[in-house]
Amino acid sequence: MELMWFACFALLLAGYFALEGFDLGVGLLLPVLGRSVSGRDRMVAAMAPFVLANEVWLVAVAGALFGVYPSLEGEVLFGLYPVVVAMLLSWIVRDMGLWFRRRAEGAAWRGFWDLLIFLGSLGLSFGWGVALYAAATGFGSSLLNPVGLMLGVVVTLLFAFHGWTFLAWRSPGLAGATRSGRSLAVSGAVAALPAVGVLLGSMPYLLEHTAPAGTLNVLSVMALPFAPIVVAAQVWVWRTFRPGENAVRIPSFF
Repeated sequence: MELMWFACFALLLAGYFALEGFDLGVGLLLPVLGRSVSGRDRMVAAMAPFVLANEVWLVAVAGALFGVYPSLEGEVLFGLYPVVVAMLLSWIVRDMGLWFRRRAEGAAWRGFWDLLIFLGSLGLSFGWGVALYAAATGFGSSLLNPVGLMLGVVVTLLFAFHGWTFLAWRSPGLAGATRSGRSLAVSGAVAALPAVGVLLGSMPYLLEHTAPAGTLNVLSVMALPFAPIVVAAQVWVWRTFRPGENAVRIPSFF
């Protein structure tokens, strides 16, 4: 049971990095590829249908972490308190930008919210790298450790590349290149590598802190039956909003 839930947790975290990674990557690329308001509108519109579905993975990751490894809750929340707060604020700021950028017309209005989308995406991407390093070292290292900061840079660059691949798959005109669905899957796997590497390295530690068998049985009964529904919803989203004539005409958030 412990191994099954470890595999589930690893799948959820890797899935979050692979899916939400391109959303954050597109946000990181707004100042680079979105040289005009219309260009940034098209970039946000390209990822808009996927954002809420991808964020479900983060909720699932948090639920699995504190349900399967409850003894780690204090270490994560207190050992990473500044990073967790910064990442939550970044998440709020990024989503505020997505929801408010089209509430009014004008280049200045949208430019302000586009900047917040970029900053929020940067904070989340960089924060994940720092958090992964802290988790890999047992939450005992300084949050300003050079290796942790470097991993934050690496994760940010991987997400940016994944975002570019996504744009090249769904709306090739935005990225200046065309990529296949297979290329997108490969870039998603690459974006998830840091998370998978840390989990594999931390596997013995996590297994030692797994919840009792009774708790895992309850979690299995409560959570696992919903897994097919989540998978079916993800498949529907990707089939409905795959590349095509409407790829750049689907509006961003209202």
